[in-house]
Amino acid sequence: MSETRRGSGFRSDAEPVPRGQAEPASGKVGVLLLNLGTPDATDYWSMRRYLKEFLSDRRVVEENRLKWWLILNGPILLRRPFSSGEAYRSIWNRTLDESPLRTITRSQGEKLGAALKGNGRIVVDWAMRYGNPSTRSRIEALKSRGCDRILLFALYPQYAAATTATAYDKAFEALEAMRWQPAVRTVPPYYGDPVYIGALAASLKREVRRLKWKPDVILASFHGLPVKYIEKGDPYQNHCAATMRALREKLGWSEDFLRLTFQSRMGKAQWIRPYTDKTVETLAREGVKNLAVITPGFAADCVETLEEIAIENGDIFREHGGQNFAAIPCLNDSDEGMKVIRSVVERELQGWV
Repeated sequence: MSETRRGSGFRSDAEPVPRGQAEPASGKVGVLLLNLGTPDATDYWSMRRYLKEFLSDRRVVEENRLKWWLILNGPILLRRPFSSGEAYRSIWNRTLDESPLRTITRSQGEKLGAALKGNGRIVVDWAMRYGNPSTRSRIEALKSRGCDRILLFALYPQYAAATTATAYDKAFEALEAMRWQPAVRTVPPYYGDPVYIGALAASLKREVRRLKWKPDVILASFHGLPVKYIEKGDPYQNHCAATMRALREKLGWSEDFLRLTFQSRMGKAQWIRPYTDKTVETLAREGVKNLAVITPGFAADCVETLEEIAIENGDIFREHGGQNFAAIPCLNDSDEGMKVIRSVVERELQGWV
């Protein structure tokens, strides 16, 4: 059937795309790994740009906007880039001139892509919520490579609005600007996933065996969160506790030996307890001589694990009477870590691939 409407130029049998315009690439499935973020360098202005983007996020800091703007653009951004830059310099990957978080997240993306290369439809990429490569740029790159479906994977086992939700917010913000949006899925929290728990247990047992001494206590330190965020309904603290229950059960270890703590608090507000640094100090004062710390909430080592735990808390422990201290690496791009990432991705791609 052919029909022409006078004056309109419309034809019911018209070509699917205008003459001379290529058919848009499609038919592939993208997987985008999302992590927190990283400064581009450790100098004052690079740190300031990164901190301003991070601390301006309303998911991260839920304060009166005018009050917080004055605090952020006053004392915090005047002074904190110096101390944060120093912390990053102590753990910086000088070979590649980048943070360890960028190095590891890139490797996770490359290894996942290699593991899934048997399916020619899957394209894997990675991005940061704050800093570079930006979430928007990588979603656009996946779209340009023909991905009309994208799985967004925020690499946080335990859900928090300040981490998981803001990572997906940024992705949705990028999608909002697109004329032709790909279909998207988001990975749910995997705090109790048997593969994740098994990987934590295997990694921890192996790393403890490598020590020349036996830990008296092991702390599992998760990033902290203000108490008021929990009171508003954030499930993060419950997710951390559930991870620890499953990990203790898997290892057959007691709550007194494998303890849950929270690190990285900021400001004067009350954060969820017990605090990692205070616990480390108390244990040393009480006579604990051998202490190991794991960080199960981080999918990749970063400034919070390599500097705050390994260096800062190690110093606290020894200064108050402790002797042997070890920061156990995150799962990172190890065989165990990649097994977790691949397992979650393959599960969430069901029906698409």
